[in-house]
Amino acid sequence: MSIHTPTASVQDQSKRIVAIDIVRGIALIAMASYHFTWDLEFFGYTDPGLTAFGWWKIYARCIASTFLFLVGVSLYLAHCRKIRWNGFWKRFAMVAGAAIAISVVTRVATPDGFIFFGILHEIALASLLGLAFLRLPALLTLLVAALVIAAPIYLRFEAFDHPWLWWVGLSAVNPRSNDYVPLFPWFGAVLLGIGVTKLGAAAGVLTWLANLKPGRWANPLVFIGRHSLAFYLIHQPLLIGSVWLLSQVMPAKVETPQVNFLKTCQLSCEQSRDTEFCSSYCVCMLDTLESEATLDRLYNNDQTAEWRAHLGDLAGMCTAKIDDKMTEGGTQ
Repeated sequence: MSIHTPTASVQDQSKRIVAIDIVRGIALIAMASYHFTWDLEFFGYTDPGLTAFGWWKIYARCIASTFLFLVGVSLYLAHCRKIRWNGFWKRFAMVAGAAIAISVVTRVATPDGFIFFGILHEIALASLLGLAFLRLPALLTLLVAALVIAAPIYLRFEAFDHPWLWWVGLSAVNPRSNDYVPLFPWFGAVLLGIGVTKLGAAAGVLTWLANLKPGRWANPLVFIGRHSLAFYLIHQPLLIGSVWLLSQVMPAKVETPQVNFLKTCQLSCEQSRDTEFCSSYCVCMLDTLESEATLDRLYNNDQTAEWRAHLGDLAGMCTAKIDDKMTEGGTQ
């Protein structure tokens, strides 16, 4: 979510585009709904892995993309003529300071998945880098955006597996974090915002948007959109605190690590295979891990190359085993 103040158009810096505040407000409400579902999962009220796969994963990515796109929009509107350094550094300090605070708090509260480079970290860095694109042609900016978005698909290097380089987003394996928004591919969304806004300014779209006058129904969304950083910092403590209070009155059913593994494995597997295969595959993986007494190692988020390679071997073995069984069963 951007804390840049969007202006109405390149021609009129004093008039604010209310439509941008409304879109940001909608995105913030959507983000809160996702975080509330994540909180329910964290306290065991939903199946483990619910928000990490399928529709919920797509939902989360759409929300993050919207925020970062609006960062690009606001960055261009605020500084398209001349970079207003005082305002820029003030906003940058607010976002960067909030990002550092979140890292510190989550490091203490959830050390296994603390937020070392989340959405606020990305907004701070992207705001700095985005300044270099404010004067470039729109089509060139959009081309670079496409390359940045595509980079993690084609460029993955073990050299970036070092924790100090995780923020780049090109490591061979994504690190574990409750909010991981690295430079690649997410800076691409910011560049899309800059490029699209340039084209919109040239086509007169910004002037048209600035003249839109929504009804009173939009007032809550406008308010939230104009105070996005405060909303972001406040909403999750309130939500997770509410779910925690619920857990004190009506605790969720405690599942064994084995049951949690099977549920998470099933959700992940069904993104690419059918239910029948996944049920047998996940049982095979669980049985193998338990026979090796390495299930705890999996839950402790071991990120060593040796362990990742071993998991890959186990997955390949179980995949081949279940495929063979299903093939034999189908030919009988």
